[in-house]
Amino acid sequence: MWPWRPQLLVETGESPERPVSIPNIITLIRILLVPVIVWAIASGQMKIAFGIFVIAGVSDAVDGFLAKRFNMASELGALLDPLADKALLVSIYVALGIWGAFPRWIVILVVSRDIMIVGAVIISWLFGKPMPMKPLMVSKLNTGAQVALAALVLAALGFNFSATPYELILMAGVTILTLLSVAFYMVEWVRHMSTIELSR
Repeated sequence: MWPWRPQLLVETGESPERPVSIPNIITLIRILLVPVIVWAIASGQMKIAFGIFVIAGVSDAVDGFLAKRFNMASELGALLDPLADKALLVSIYVALGIWGAFPRWIVILVVSRDIMIVGAVIISWLFGKPMPMKPLMVSKLNTGAQVALAALVLAALGFNFSATPYELILMAGVTILTLLSVAFYMVEWVRHMSTIELSR
């Protein structure tokens, strides 16, 4: 491992300097790209939207590599990274749904899944029984399918080619995996919450 680890130091008041890792900065930049890609889709600039989507995907891989290679993983990064990914995906699906590139039902399905999971996490936190955020394999597959579908549709709109039948295949995959991930997550959540002892 190299003795040099890239990091940016910031000073806050009289407290000692705290390192702000480059992976966290990259993740924050990815979050800032969300309104830009929504603007591009709303404006019909699909090539720009596709380009931003690719940049966001590359940045996700880069910050993950840096965090592991230079031992710069942090609790903040563990929270920000999935937040950035979900904010980007949900925004793209909603924007493409409004544009008419996605049927409304799949947009509702994708958004509702994330709302249900966030709601479950908040409820467990309110009961003082925070649920460990360990993504299930089916959730990882679901995210991969969502990314592939969004990339395919953006590319097809940007470069004017037909995505059929691959778009339909990926859409079916997203639908099945989304339903499965909700089911598995809710089973885990109910099992986790059942250990709470309610006081009378």
